[in-house]
Amino acid sequence: MALAAKLQLRQSQSLVMTPQLLQSIRLLQFTHVELERFVDEEIERNPLLERAEPRDDGPAEPGADAAQSSGNGESDWFTETETPWSAETMSEKLDTSLENVFPDDPGTSERLGPDLSAQWKSAGSGNSSTSNDAFDFEDMAASVVTLRDHVAEQIALTFADPASRLIAGELADALDEAGYMRAEIGEIADRLVIDETAVQDVLAACQGFDPAGLFARDLAECLALQLASRDRLDPAMRALVDNLELLARRDFHTLKRICGVDEEDLLDMLAEIRALDPRPGMAFSGGNTDTIVPDVVVRAASDGSWAVELNPDTLPRVLVDQIYFANVSSHAKDQAEKDFLAECLQNANWLTRSLDQRARTILKVASEIVRQQDAFLVHGIRQLRPLNLRTVADAIGMHESTVSRVTANKYMLTPRGSFELRYFFTASIASAEGGDAHSSEAVRDRIREMIDAEKPADVLSDDAIVDMLRKNGVDIARRTVAKYREGMNIPSSVQRRREKRAMASAGR
Repeated sequence: MALAAKLQLRQSQSLVMTPQLLQSIRLLQFTHVELERFVDEEIERNPLLERAEPRDDGPAEPGADAAQSSGNGESDWFTETETPWSAETMSEKLDTSLENVFPDDPGTSERLGPDLSAQWKSAGSGNSSTSNDAFDFEDMAASVVTLRDHVAEQIALTFADPASRLIAGELADALDEAGYMRAEIGEIADRLVIDETAVQDVLAACQGFDPAGLFARDLAECLALQLASRDRLDPAMRALVDNLELLARRDFHTLKRICGVDEEDLLDMLAEIRALDPRPGMAFSGGNTDTIVPDVVVRAASDGSWAVELNPDTLPRVLVDQIYFANVSSHAKDQAEKDFLAECLQNANWLTRSLDQRARTILKVASEIVRQQDAFLVHGIRQLRPLNLRTVADAIGMHESTVSRVTANKYMLTPRGSFELRYFFTASIASAEGGDAHSSEAVRDRIREMIDAEKPADVLSDDAIVDMLRKNGVDIARRTVAKYREGMNIPSSVQRRREKRAMASAGR
């Protein structure tokens, strides 16, 4: 067979993923915190970008932004002023000034006193030189005391010997955020070249620190330390603490035999155990609680439909300084400077377009989710429809992966509370009567309601729950009921029966 070289012309299409296209895809799945960080980095490296300063001169007329931008040569990313996520139409801010929170009435002055009332008004209103400064309550908050600081103070008061203080410091360094000591005594002794007995003695002293339970090495020891501080660690309670695995299984019959008590005493002991803190160090974890900021706000419209709006607090407003570009580019000395400025302008325009497209995409996906889950917003979780990404993607003409990125780590504020967008996508459970399918989340709610309504003499098994659900039109398997029950941290019927009977016999 002869070999010969040939020239062939072939035409094909392929998608080239440019760096900017990849970055646009990443913007979709950014949370608002990540997006703010990314925009800050872009502003830092690009001299043509700057943030739009929020105006406090009252609501502007539609088109005011566009008119101002055309007048000064700048253009923000709101390319269409009539878009539903414009700053003027997206939110109604509450007036939370100090004068409205605490009105200037005689009752306020009487409660605060004349001096404190004057200071309060001064802090709220400010004088002529500081009236524009925002007042922040966090500036008045005391510094957070960490677990390490709290323990260090007690170490300094408890140990006078420098060697004991050194050992206690090593033990404190081994504390986790829950207050448990996670180091081996032998390792600390070897590191400090001392006897293990000395470490044990210091550890015993540290275990008397406040709050009780610190420096425990496991849950049983943590509970025992707290019971000992309350003078409640008698032999029966010690036996209960040493058999926590039986307590987790609700094996009350075996616990009564091991502890040597009757049902009433056992229930009293269980009540004491529940009153203890299994993680005493968490009181000093510090930091502020992260608040969920919704990306989408849904409210009832006057015509009976739902108004879906983007939260302006999660949308960064970016300006492209065209005037600065024109001034600098006209004085560019060489081609390298011109190329740099052209690249900066291109990246700035790309960012504004990408932010605009991201906002439109989120609004489009959220609007379709609201349309699909209208019954849930009206009637509650029982009317939550089964929904998948493909259904939404087909309805709005987007790819399924795009919908997946948009719904990741984003939240929607509805009249029924705040929900992650992924919450509205639930598995489908067939109907036993051939009707519409049921949402798995709605079925979970039914199972939880059935179990909450149980009587001590009539605890429902998983098979009984299956039969009841099928009578209500839900075709579900027993293993699915067990999976949902375990996912909600609900014990089995055997364990629930033991606990309910013990509670009933004690008259509780």
